[in-house]
This record gives sequence, C-alpha cells and structure tokens, in this order.
Amino acid sequence: MIEIVETGPFNTVQDLGRPGYRDIGVSAGGAMDPFAVRIGNILVGNDEDAAAIEVQTFPFKLRFDMHTVFAVTGADGQPLLDGRELLAWCTHVAEAGQVLELKQPPTLARAYIAIGGGLDVPVLMGSRSTALRGGFGGNAGRPLINGDRIEIGSTHDELLLPANGIAVVEPAVALGDVFPAPIDGALPVRAIAAGEQELFVSDGDAFWSQIWRISSRSDRTGYRLSGEPIKPTRTIEMRSHGVVPGVIQVPPGGEPIIQMSDANTAGGYPKIAGVIECDLWRLGQARVGSRLRFVRSTHAEARAVEQAVARYVEDVQRTSQMVKRALRAMA
Repeated sequence: MIEIVETGPFNTVQDLGRPGYRDIGVSAGGAMDPFAVRIGNILVGNDEDAAAIEVQTFPFKLRFDMHTVFAVTGADGQPLLDGRELLAWCTHVAEAGQVLELKQPPTLARAYIAIGGGLDVPVLMGSRSTALRGGFGGNAGRPLINGDRIEIGSTHDELLLPANGIAVVEPAVALGDVFPAPIDGALPVRAIAAGEQELFVSDGDAFWSQIWRISSRSDRTGYRLSGEPIKPTRTIEMRSHGVVPGVIQVPPGGEPIIQMSDANTAGGYPKIAGVIECDLWRLGQARVGSRLRFVRSTHAEARAVEQAVARYVEDVQRTSQMVKRALRAMA
C-alpha cells in the first residue's frame, strides 16, 4: 500500500485508457504521456497497461508501507527517496516508511510513478484510469488528495534487480533522430491535413507557418492555442462528428483546439489537421505557455515513427528480460 502525503490538484491514477466506449459518450482517457507509462511498467515488471500515478502539479510526496519496486518516468528532474536523489527512468527499491518526493520539473509537464504490481483500484470498462469529467475510475473518480491510501496489486513474480537497478535511455534521447528537437524554442508537432482544411485556403497556410502558444485554458480534454486567428472562407453548417485525441478543430474564434487524452467524443467544429499519434506524448509533456509549430506529415512518416517507437519498446522489454534471466541464473 502507498499513502499520499502531499499532492496538488489534478494528480490522478491513469493507465493506457478505455477505448471502445466512444459510441456511448465515454472518452478513452488514459495517461497524457502513455509512452512514459509503458516504459515505467516494463521496468518494474508490470504489464504495459498497469495503472500508475500521473503527477502534473508539484511537489508530490507518497509514503511506501511495504518493500516496493518503483520507477519514475516522464518529466525531467530527479526524484528523491528520503531526500536522496535518484535516477529517473530507472528501477528502485523502497522500504516501508520511506517517502518518495517529486519536485517541479525543469522543463516538462508530467511525471509518472509506476509501482511493481500496479495500483489496485477498480477496473471500470476495462480500465483503471480516472475520468475526471465523468467522476468515475481511478481513486473514487477524483484527483488524489492528502491522506489517500491505495492498494498495490500482486506482481507476476518477484522482480530481481541488480544493485543499481535497471535503467533505460529516455525516449527523447534514444529516439532523437525520430523526434526532432525544438527549433528556436518551438516544439515541432507533426500533423496530417484533415477533412475541412480546404475551407481555410490562405489562412490554412498561416496555420502551418506560425508559432502557436498553449493557452492557460488548456487541460487533459484539449489544448487551446493562442496565435493569429485563422478563419474559414465561408461559414457552413456542420453536423457533430466523432473526434479522437490529436484532432485539431477550429472554433469560430479562429484559435485551434487540439483534442487530448480526455478528448470529447464528438464535435462540430471544422477539422484542419490531426497530430500523428506518436507525437501526442510530446504534447502531453508540453506545459501551458509552451510554443509549438505544426509540421506537415504523411501517413508513411507516421507509420515510420510508430515502427521506431515499437522497436524502442521491444528493446526495453528484451533488455529487462535478459537482466532478470541473468540474475535468476546467478541466484
């Protein structure tokens, strides 16, 4: 079991979401940086979709009530265990009574705490994720608060660890040739032109060429962007249609909205583009006020990025399994 000692608002239990219920108005939800959750879970010996803690307001502290294997992934910065600095993207062992602390990261937005066995909260519609707007899932359908106590699930087997744990090179570094670095402080976000792009004509070019800023009116549902408004050439009556994370809609005010993890299940604003799925985790790590620029992409490029990510995940899995086999052989 773990106890939440200190937390800010909107820190929640998340896994990889509950797809398959959008037809009844239930968003898929899940972690804003699913990449970090997957890698954290592999490191501690869980299934990739085990529930973890998503921390987006800091500082955050939890106390372990038992011998526990854990890893902190996602945001940059170093976690502290009883005040001692630890490596992120690495497995560690905590003993009963020890306190894990996460301070405000230097640049990124969200950290994830994966715990061996996962967080044992109820499964609803195939997921343990917290759906804040619906008020269900996770820990009683709400953000974590001081004093919350959460059970830990049982592990498949006792995870063997080398003295210094198992660490990986974080995705942004390991896949530096796949995920381009910010240019002049603006994060490049790859997107594919969408259904109603032709409505915007010259303003459509402005969408791709200008630098946008993530507005303070952004949350897990969607990122509202601030910049020079873009307007369609004519007003058309549109029926509501299904939307998914990554869809970029343009409301009447002309400032785009990127649908994020808790995306609306339907909407009627025209769609100008869609962010490729493998770039969504980078948006999930972008803070309010961050600058970004959209880069035209293709289905072929999106597929190539997806394959590179899959190879990285497979390499982490293979390395983790090799280390465990070697340790068992030595035991």
